[in-house]
Amino acid sequence: MTPPPRAARSAFRREAGASVAFIARNVHLVRRYWGWEMAFMVYAIAGAMSIALIGLDQGSQELVFSLMIGAVFWNYLSTVFSVIAEQIAWERWEGTLEYTMMAPVRRLSQLLGSTLFAVLYGLLHTTVVLLALVLFFGLDLSGADFGAAAVFMIAGSASVVGIGMMAAILPLIYVERGSQMTFVLQSLLLLVSGVYYSVEILPDWMQVLARFSPFTYVLEGVRQALIHGTPIDAQLDLLWPLVVMAALFIPLGIRVFGAAERYAKRTGKLKRVG
Repeated sequence: MTPPPRAARSAFRREAGASVAFIARNVHLVRRYWGWEMAFMVYAIAGAMSIALIGLDQGSQELVFSLMIGAVFWNYLSTVFSVIAEQIAWERWEGTLEYTMMAPVRRLSQLLGSTLFAVLYGLLHTTVVLLALVLFFGLDLSGADFGAAAVFMIAGSASVVGIGMMAAILPLIYVERGSQMTFVLQSLLLLVSGVYYSVEILPDWMQVLARFSPFTYVLEGVRQALIHGTPIDAQLDLLWPLVVMAALFIPLGIRVFGAAERYAKRTGKLKRVG
């Protein structure tokens, strides 16, 4: 039976409000630990500069640009991934996991709020790093296709969101080692995605793994758009895998997270803190 329009609108407003509440909660957590946030920001800028200086040492402006893009956009994508994947770990650390998971809120609303916060936080964090690098190296972006780069960022974000949702179940199921497992997964993505080098130099079996990483396509597409000004219609071979991954990973992530939540409630893992 279809609910009346007024009831449907009321339910939508309630769940939308819940998503906004999760965003606000995460904002307050960031403000509470602002000292660490500043430290991570400085580390991200220093790390990106150090990587880009390798290209400057080789006397290649294009290499500087390529390394800088790898550092900056890996920072964005890994930030989105880690914020989503570590939501459960944060809740457990704060001692609020059981209350959040037992609250009368749709899990989709929680995931949506956490995802929106991750994307907004990642964009803000990455914008600061990118501006610092552009000012430091004085790079010329006049020939860049920012529209194509934005398309790859949007498609890549959607794909990474799905992977992050699936990774978030690890701290939920494996109380003692879940956070370490998500960090290992993030490290493996860094290895195979061509962040600082071409995927073609990897062994054949690692190149196969690289094709299943959305980071690979995002980084290559953004490099082509910003360095060479390649428009989006000339990069469809890089774009369509991201669209397919987003269409598969997000529904799968929601489904897998729901199954993990039911298992955690049934086995009493929500209450455990170590």
